[in-house]
Amino acid sequence: MYRIMLADDEGIMLEALKNIITSNFGDECEIATAKTGRAVVELAESFRPDIAFMDIQMPGINGIQAIKEIQKYNQNTIFIVISAYDKFSYAKEAINLGVLEYLTKPVNKRVVIDVCMKAMRKVDEARQKRSDDLKIREKLETVVPILESGYLYNILLADSFHNYNDNYRQFLVIEEKYGFMIVLEFGDSEENGVLTNAVGISVRAEKFYPQLREIAKEFFHCLVGPVMGNRVVLLVPYEKNFIDYDERVHILTKTRNMVYKLETRTDSRFRAGIGRIKEEDNLRESYSEALQALREADSHVVHVNDIPTGREEEEDYPEELESRYLRNAMKRDIAGTSECVDKIFEWMESHCGGSIEEMQIRALELLIKLEQKAFASGRMRSRQKKHYIQELRSCTDRQLLKKWFWEQTRDISRSVEENRERQSESVMEKAKAYIRENFQKELTLDEVSKIVDISPYYFSKLFKQETGENFIEYLTKVRMKNAEILLRDSHYSIKEVCIMSGYGDPNYFSRIFKKYEGVTPSEYRERLG
Repeated sequence: MYRIMLADDEGIMLEALKNIITSNFGDECEIATAKTGRAVVELAESFRPDIAFMDIQMPGINGIQAIKEIQKYNQNTIFIVISAYDKFSYAKEAINLGVLEYLTKPVNKRVVIDVCMKAMRKVDEARQKRSDDLKIREKLETVVPILESGYLYNILLADSFHNYNDNYRQFLVIEEKYGFMIVLEFGDSEENGVLTNAVGISVRAEKFYPQLREIAKEFFHCLVGPVMGNRVVLLVPYEKNFIDYDERVHILTKTRNMVYKLETRTDSRFRAGIGRIKEEDNLRESYSEALQALREADSHVVHVNDIPTGREEEEDYPEELESRYLRNAMKRDIAGTSECVDKIFEWMESHCGGSIEEMQIRALELLIKLEQKAFASGRMRSRQKKHYIQELRSCTDRQLLKKWFWEQTRDISRSVEENRERQSESVMEKAKAYIRENFQKELTLDEVSKIVDISPYYFSKLFKQETGENFIEYLTKVRMKNAEILLRDSHYSIKEVCIMSGYGDPNYFSRIFKKYEGVTPSEYRERLG
């Protein structure tokens, strides 16, 4: 079926063209007609013609102008101009617009049929090309996820990454030299920052994975890895080797919106950790940082830079048991760490041939790894290790060694927690000091969070956690305390006190003051009388 539009201000011409086409092509064609330039533009928008016969001179908009308007929203229509004017200027414009033929009236029936057949062949060729393109795209839709998964596996796991680097980049059209990783973690529900039913959700994830890919690509120009347990890794190519504060906040906002949409669409809970910008060769470090962000914060979405103590890259450990032990100890998960210690000693008993000396060496190595991890993350100062050897020698059996190992682990874990609290307090002290120094001007949470280099969302959560009140409540209390002091000095008018306390509207200032103090500023001053 071909949709053919006829545009001419002469009714006789329209009927002649319609009869020629109908008598020769019958039901193959659906025909619509219009007599003015404006009418033909409106008709083209709803009719979406494959072929259009256009007269030049029509009331209102002429044929050339109408073609220009139609081509703005329909590039596929094939135009044939029929005109009583044999002007070169018209023909030149028509050629520039890509018309198929420029015919002059009167037009021979054979010419109309021939040009129709020529236009139909063009339409058939265009349709075939679109069909072929769709088939190719469908095949690519199958191949691209495999290529993306292979590329990400290569980055995270393979030793032969450089051997295939250029091939992957070429196939996936990756031109950026840098990038960062986002690790999406999902579960049925969330308990204390941990997503539950990791095994069950990984099975269900295979079903919602196509939807996850689609949503991720709505928010980021990214590569989406396969389902790995209850995680999916995203690689976001990036042109620059750094992001400033505002860009980081923008990325966090997009990620948070993505997580919200994923939770809504999949009926699952999601968390996201974001690593730093890295060169292609070091993208694995960004992945480790994204995991670190997930492990060391309980927010839905967190950037590694927003972890108060997380400024160094987390070391990578090959043994899953060691990794769990180190992770739990760093989080001061007493029950989880104790379970790991039990399993580590069970493993040592079965692999050390009953040698207490071998067990002592392995215990010392693991303890030093924990110390190095705590020190590298900035949470603990280096400790003297000279006493370790002497204490180890006194651990003459498995139970004594295990008790000593557990006590040292607990001490390091406690030290890590205390340092984390101190550093969080340090950030809050800096924020509160800035508020006290600048409360007289218009002050926003975004501005203060930028001063302490933490994203607004994470800063807001941390502020409430550390101070027991939100940012606005704290700022208002600081302003009210200042207002009380100024109101005791009769040299200042109420309006001056209002402005010096950070408010521009005296009526609003009066309402806020009464809310906090129970009386208006004037009544407060009268009481002091």
